[in-house]
Amino acid sequence: MSFVFPGFLWALAVLAIPIIVHLFNFRKTTKIFFSNTRLLRQVKEETTQKRKLKQYLVLASRLLFLFFLVMAFAQPFLPAREERPAGRNITIYLDNSFSLSAPARNNVRALDEAIAHVREIINVFPLETRYCLITNDLAPFSHSFKTRAEIDDLLSQIRLSPLSRAQAEILQRVSAESRDLFWVSDFQKSTLAPALPDSGLFVQLVPVPLQRVGNVLVDTVYLENPFVVSGERNRLHVRLRNDGDQNIDALVTKLIINEVQAATATLSLPANSTAETEFDIASGLPKRNTARISFNDFTVAFDNEFFFTLNFSERIRVSEIKPSAAPTPIEKVYGNTDLFQVRSFSTGNVDYSWVSQSDWVVLNGVDKPDAALMAALAAYRANNGSLLLIPGTAPDVATYKQLLSLSALKKTEGTTSAELQTPDYRNPVFENVFEERVANLKMPMAQKLLDWGTDRSALLAWRDGSPFLSSFGRSHVMASPLTAGYTDFSAHALFVPVMYRLAALGKRQEQRPYYAIGDNVITVKADSLEGEEPVRLAGALEMIPPQRRAADRVVLEIPKFSMAAGYYYVLYKRDTLDQLAFNLLPHESRLATYTATEVKQQMGGGENIASFDATTTQAFAGELKNKYQGTPLWKYMIVAALLFVLAEVALLRLLK
Repeated sequence: MSFVFPGFLWALAVLAIPIIVHLFNFRKTTKIFFSNTRLLRQVKEETTQKRKLKQYLVLASRLLFLFFLVMAFAQPFLPAREERPAGRNITIYLDNSFSLSAPARNNVRALDEAIAHVREIINVFPLETRYCLITNDLAPFSHSFKTRAEIDDLLSQIRLSPLSRAQAEILQRVSAESRDLFWVSDFQKSTLAPALPDSGLFVQLVPVPLQRVGNVLVDTVYLENPFVVSGERNRLHVRLRNDGDQNIDALVTKLIINEVQAATATLSLPANSTAETEFDIASGLPKRNTARISFNDFTVAFDNEFFFTLNFSERIRVSEIKPSAAPTPIEKVYGNTDLFQVRSFSTGNVDYSWVSQSDWVVLNGVDKPDAALMAALAAYRANNGSLLLIPGTAPDVATYKQLLSLSALKKTEGTTSAELQTPDYRNPVFENVFEERVANLKMPMAQKLLDWGTDRSALLAWRDGSPFLSSFGRSHVMASPLTAGYTDFSAHALFVPVMYRLAALGKRQEQRPYYAIGDNVITVKADSLEGEEPVRLAGALEMIPPQRRAADRVVLEIPKFSMAAGYYYVLYKRDTLDQLAFNLLPHESRLATYTATEVKQQMGGGENIASFDATTTQAFAGELKNKYQGTPLWKYMIVAALLFVLAEVALLRLLK
C-alpha cells in the first residue's frame, strides 16, 4: 500500500491524546459514608470491572477513529498493475462505422458509449501525454498528435461513417512515434479481418458490446432481365435477410420509383434466413429512373432504405460482317433505329474500332475470315463481347473451330431440309415472345451444314434433337447459312424476336443498378468530352473525383470519404452522362460481434495484446483507473472512521 500524501502520517501522533485522557482522569470523587459497607463493597467491585471494559472500548473507538481519519488525509492506495506511460504518445482508434448506431448494453447508442470510453482514456493519463485519434474516415486530424483538450474537442465532432476498416488498415496507420494503441470498437465479425500487430506495439482492446438485436437488410436487388430495351415490362427481385434470432412477421416492403410508391409487398422472415419478393416494373418509364426499397425495422434503422437505379438500355450497337456489300436479312431485322445502331461491313472494309465497341457482332456468311479479322474478333470475345457465327455456303471449319474454341465442330454432307422442333418455352430467350404456348406451332425449315454434337440446351433444334442454334457463353453459332437454299428461318415470324432477344442479351451493361460506397472505381460512357473541364459527381454533395479518360470512357475514382448513401448524377458541363446509386457496405448491417478475447486470439494472443472486460463506461473507467492509477482507499478510510465514531456514541449511550 502506498500514500498520495505520506506527510500526513505524522498526524498519527494525535493518537496519544485519547491515551493521556484515559490515563489521567481528573474527575473529582465524592465520599459517601454508610453504616454497613460490606454489601456496597461487593457491588463496587463488580461495577468497576464493567466500567473499565467500557472505558477500554471507548478508548479503542477513539484511537481507531483518529487513525482512519489520518489515513484518509494521507490517501492510501494499492499500486497500479501497470505504469502510466508519462511523456509517451498514445494512439486511439475509434470505430465510428454505422454498426455503432445500434444500442449498446446500457441502451444508449454504441457510438456515444465508445466516445465516453475514449474520454475516460485521455483523462487517466498525465496532462503532458499526447494522443493521435484515428477514425474510419482517416480524417486529416488523425495524422498528428494532440493534447487532451484538443482530442476532447474532436470527440464532440465525431459522426457515424459509411466506411469500415480492417485490422491491417488500422495497424498500418499507427505512427512509429507511438507504441501504445487503444482499440475502441464493437468488433463486428463481418468486417474484422485478422491481422497481427507489430511485436513492439502494445494493443489494448476496448469492446463496446452491442445488444443482440435483430436487423433486416436488403441482401440483393436484381432485374429478371437486366438488359431492358424500349421500356419492356420487367420484374424486380428483392431478397431480404433477417440477421436476428427472432422471426419477423408481416414486414411491409415498399418499392418507390422516382419518389412515387410503385408497389408494396408483405414478407415473413424466419430467424437468420432470407426471403424473396418480386415487383413488376411497368413499361413507359423514362430512360433514367431512381428507385429504392424501403421498410421499417425500428431497432436498427440506418439500412432501412436501399437505393438503386433503373437506367434502361440505350440503342444496341450491332456490327455485321459479310462477304459482300449486298443487303442481308441481318440489316433488315436490326433496321429499327430507335432500338439499334447497326453498321454492316464487307470483309475488305471493316471498321475494327466500331466492332470493338459493339454490343453484338454477327459474322454472316464469311467462309474464311482473314488473319486481321480473326485477331479483331478474338480480342472482341476476350473483352466479353457477344458474337453470332452464321456460316457461309463453303465454310472453313478449321477457322471456325479456332474462332469459337469449339473442337467438336464439323461440316456435314448430303443432309436434307427438315423442320425445326417447337422451342422450349421455359428458356429465358423465349420469355414473353409468345402469347400462347402452341404445341404444333408451324416452324421454319432448315438444311444442316454444320454440326457440333448433342446440345440439350440449344435455343433451336431439329426434331431429331440435333442443334440448329446454340449458345456457348457469349458466343452463338447457327448450323445453316441464312440463304433461301438452306433455310427459310429469316422469313419466319420467329426470326425477329430471336434476333432481338439475342442482341439484347449481348448488350453490354454500362452500369450496375447500385454500387457500394467502398467500391474503388466506376467507368462511365462519355462520347464527346472536350477540353479540360472535369466530370463531376452531384448528389448530397457536389464533388470532382479523381478521373482519367480512355477513348469514349471516363474512369472515376470514388471519393468514399465524402460519399453518403443515395443517388448521384455524373455531370459534364450541362450534360448528364449517367445516374448512379450508392449504398452502405452490406456487411456493416451484420451485427454479430467478437468478444475482446476472441479478437486477441485472432491477433496472435501475444503478451503485447491486452483486453478490457467492462461492458459499460462506468465499469470501464474503474477498470482503467485500477490498471493505471491503482485502487484508492481513502473512501474506505472515511467510512471506517465514521463507523468508529458511531461505535463510541453507542458505547457511551447504551452500555451502562
